[in-house]
Amino acid sequence: MNIRAVACRSTTLLAMALTALAPIAAQAESADDDWQYQAAIYLWLPALGGETSFPANNGGSSIDISAKDVLNALKMAFMGTASAKKGQWGVWTDLVYADFGAKKSGSRDFEIGHVQIPANVNANLKYDIKTWVWTVAGTYELVKKPNYTLDLLGGARYLDVSQSLDWTINGDISALPPVSRTGSAEVSSDVWDGIVGVKGVADLGSEHKWFIPYYLDVGTGQSDLTWQVNAGIGYRYNWGALVATWRYLDYEFDSGNPIKSVSLNGPLFGASFNW
Repeated sequence: MNIRAVACRSTTLLAMALTALAPIAAQAESADDDWQYQAAIYLWLPALGGETSFPANNGGSSIDISAKDVLNALKMAFMGTASAKKGQWGVWTDLVYADFGAKKSGSRDFEIGHVQIPANVNANLKYDIKTWVWTVAGTYELVKKPNYTLDLLGGARYLDVSQSLDWTINGDISALPPVSRTGSAEVSSDVWDGIVGVKGVADLGSEHKWFIPYYLDVGTGQSDLTWQVNAGIGYRYNWGALVATWRYLDYEFDSGNPIKSVSLNGPLFGASFNW
């Protein structure tokens, strides 16, 4: 990995965000000098996708897995966000922990040494993935209308993902690249990326009860590319709001990383509290 190139890409992204915000901030007048806080807890039920190449523990060929074909269970999860805002400036953070796992007997959802297995070969697989995702950003309220808001954001996202695979291969493997019939392997990756994006809400109707929350970011750094989008519907109460959205988070890594890509994609249900 070219550390200098990574640092330059991250620095460029953050510099672009700060450059965009600076002239706006110089002209803006704060509408409210009091701090405003919001915290939210939510349940995200994502399908996990991505490609991973597990190195063999005996120097043989790799076991190549597509997560969406094997994983079928979210074992444990924690998700939450928090924000603080004073005037037009604020800070925002989001934390996700997810643990996925599955056992499959007679599976053909894998490759050996990047070679598709023949019809007479299958495997018993045990596959686990643990993922932490932490995003932190500064925000600036660019647009504030009675029915619409838009905030610019710039910050960083951290991903820590660890994967483990146990396998027992059945059938005639003589035509395949050399591989142990039984084995286990672990791979992991942790990366920091700079991100820029937008977030806000659009109200529906004059009562300002129903609204559409939206969020979009894109970034790079130690990964080749990461991006995220989240949008849906919400309803306000005196204490906060209930929301239901669809959220998609994606990572792409360079060819030298055993974890080629990771994606989380699915519905989200949450409650936010204001004070």
